[in-house]
Amino acid sequence: MPHTPTHSPDSGRSPLARRSVLGAMAATAAAPALLGTSSPASAASVQQPRALPGGGDLGPNVIVFDPSTSGIQAKLDEVFRQQESAQFGTGRYALLFKPGTYNGLNAQLGFYTSIAGLGLSPDDTTINGDVTVDAGWFNGNATQNFWRSAENLALAPVSGTNRWAVAQAAPFRRMHVKGGLNLSPTGYGWASGGYIADSRIDGSVGPYSQQQWYTRDSSVGGWLNAVWNMVFSGVQGAPAQSFPNPPYTTLDTTPVSREKPFLYLNGSEYRVFLPEQRTNARGTTWGSGTPRGTSLPLTQFYVAKPGVTAATLNAALTQGLHLLLTPGIYHLDQPIQVNRANTVVLGLGYATLIPDNGVTALKTADVDGVRLAGFLIDAGPVNSSTLLEVGPTGASANHSANPTTVQDVFVRIGGAGAGKATTSMVINSRNTIIDHTWVWRADHGTGVGWDTNRADYGIRVNGDDVLATGLFVEHFNKYDVQWYGQRGRTIFFQNEKAYDAPNQAAIQNGSVKGYAAYKVADSVTTHEGWGLGSYCYYNVDPTIVQHNGFAAANRPGVKFHDLLVVSLGGQGQYERVINETGTPTSGTSTVPSTVVSYP
Repeated sequence: MPHTPTHSPDSGRSPLARRSVLGAMAATAAAPALLGTSSPASAASVQQPRALPGGGDLGPNVIVFDPSTSGIQAKLDEVFRQQESAQFGTGRYALLFKPGTYNGLNAQLGFYTSIAGLGLSPDDTTINGDVTVDAGWFNGNATQNFWRSAENLALAPVSGTNRWAVAQAAPFRRMHVKGGLNLSPTGYGWASGGYIADSRIDGSVGPYSQQQWYTRDSSVGGWLNAVWNMVFSGVQGAPAQSFPNPPYTTLDTTPVSREKPFLYLNGSEYRVFLPEQRTNARGTTWGSGTPRGTSLPLTQFYVAKPGVTAATLNAALTQGLHLLLTPGIYHLDQPIQVNRANTVVLGLGYATLIPDNGVTALKTADVDGVRLAGFLIDAGPVNSSTLLEVGPTGASANHSANPTTVQDVFVRIGGAGAGKATTSMVINSRNTIIDHTWVWRADHGTGVGWDTNRADYGIRVNGDDVLATGLFVEHFNKYDVQWYGQRGRTIFFQNEKAYDAPNQAAIQNGSVKGYAAYKVADSVTTHEGWGLGSYCYYNVDPTIVQHNGFAAANRPGVKFHDLLVVSLGGQGQYERVINETGTPTSGTSTVPSTVVSYP
């Protein structure tokens, strides 16, 4: 199947129409259920004259359906028309379906749109129909189908196969497809995704033109093909290990996992379910009945709406509440500071945090069990030294029994406007699990240029024993990933070096040609990675040479499995894959250079 450079830098550069919220939407939407009376926190937990309330309604951009709701398809179509091509627009939506059966629906998902069932199991909410992502808006090119999600539903596709042609930041979680799953757009155009977790696909998954994909702790009826890098961990029915031909990297289990928190209904009461941690996980959490874990009533959450101040969010946290960020854009003049163990910060509908004055958007203390999930951080016009910090500098406590999880937390620098950040995400706390992130210095949109949306570093891991499952980091001016902690592990990595480097000198790293996409510090004695890929597309100066995609100290405890580098259409080249190992890329054939095992 055809495969060409992802996120074509010439595509999408013209300003996209930003459609205002349709005035009729709030009036015609099925109203979100009110969640009972708000309950103030106990006086013992707050030192304020007036306690902030927990619970409340979910706001106008959360649209809740039940099987008796009239006009569901019309409402789905209305949201899709608005969001289909609004790549850098301001609309944010969560489409939630109460348990039951829905017939004859096709929920097409555009940008910043999440669809989810409100049952405890995906099979509690069945759509006899489809949840569709295609690329008609972009002439059959799916490489920019970002920022949308499906979660906690059972689908019985009309044709027998559901189409989910996505790129980065588009998770497919806790889904049961009673048929097949097609990951390519109509016409088998370019595609660059993606991520599946805790899902069951009864039929086969057909990636077709998808260049890479990561599937975790799931069950599939079959897998049809691979292009460059298909990685599986804990997946029943996954193809056998065979990298590089075909390029399947298969781990029998996932070392540690804990699924993303999710909103559900217990009768008429909204609660947030917190899945328990699993070790050596394989298959779904829900296949044999009720998933294991605990839950919290929504009355223990401050239900935030756009316009709220960072001071109010922090007051809610200080009071002992968790945060539920309803869909919208939140401007911050100080960091959200999470200090309490086991705090949940859960976003709906791609709730977006923007630091306006160079602050860090969110910081956590070095405590157990924080869960950060389901939101986007968009860098502001004043440079932030960091955008997300998990644990303070020097954090050292052991959190192996109850780690912090960072799940479907996405970072963007530029695209929706000029933004800057020196380092996007810093992980200081030990044992943190980074489960699916896309950290992206924009290569198209507005506010894009080598120095306009300057961002030197993507992710820096300082903490020991950190695990990344599904790591997508792209286009940073220097290192995309820097790893200083001991005993780190990464299962699946996808990277593109910055397209817009003006010349060789701009990326020179001392005597080395270019900054590696994934750099393990020389001080690290134990590290391991599986299924890691880096691509270059130096279209501004195609003569640029990148020495390697990966760099690490050459020692027995630092191990890599199934590495690849690709020159997209010959726009720039790699000399090596890792350190001084691996053959150079050459010509315009877009054929990966691979290393099966290192050292």
